[in-house]
Amino acid sequence: MDVSATRALDENAGAQAAIKATARQLLVKLGAGGLTLEAVAREGGLAAADVEAVFPHRDDLLTALLIDAYNDSGAAMEQADQAARGAHAPAGARLLAVTRALRTWSFANPGEFTLIYGSPVPGYHAPQDTVPPASRTPAVLAGIVRSALEAGELTPPRRAVPGPPLLLPAALELFGGAPEAPFSDVIERGIVLWSNLIGLLVFQVFSRTHDSVRDESAFFDYAIAVAAEGIGLEVPLDETTD
Repeated sequence: MDVSATRALDENAGAQAAIKATARQLLVKLGAGGLTLEAVAREGGLAAADVEAVFPHRDDLLTALLIDAYNDSGAAMEQADQAARGAHAPAGARLLAVTRALRTWSFANPGEFTLIYGSPVPGYHAPQDTVPPASRTPAVLAGIVRSALEAGELTPPRRAVPGPPLLLPAALELFGGAPEAPFSDVIERGIVLWSNLIGLLVFQVFSRTHDSVRDESAFFDYAIAVAAEGIGLEVPLDETTD
């Protein structure tokens, strides 16, 4: 590759980063539904044509922001899990560490959190490119549950999910196959845990618990411990995993 081509790539990458940084600021001010290329150009002191040269349509910019948000939040969880595993933490402590990491990221990046976990953006449909980044969060949770299962750290459930399996093939693939009884429904239970985590974060980031709970950080840990009981995993609240 010649020098001019390299310089052009560097300039394009710099322009992308600058535009996305401005767009993230506007996510907090306007919400994803109010984000337009024109608004980004005004906020960033750019010509609209310069923004459109990098992101021809608003949806292209939203997709880039979504991918970044999923990757950044997933990376925060992966790094927390790596540190917990390096400290030889049991699965329950690993779960607390990764959920705390996602909580920290969510409060530090409320605009991006709202983009990926808030109301759908009218007229926008996320493309397939967003699926692998979005899978990083459930993949971390699935890895912890799988490790707990293999290490004998799970307590069998008192009752299984009734009826036939409720899972799509992608969920089985992410977990690494269907577990045997008495843990045959642990993937379904893991999805419940995942949804509880995101719902809890929505409540806390959007200040739905501030007038009900004295210590929201401690309540978060408690809620994760309660949700983890649904998969038979004990979360050690008396230990520090940060």
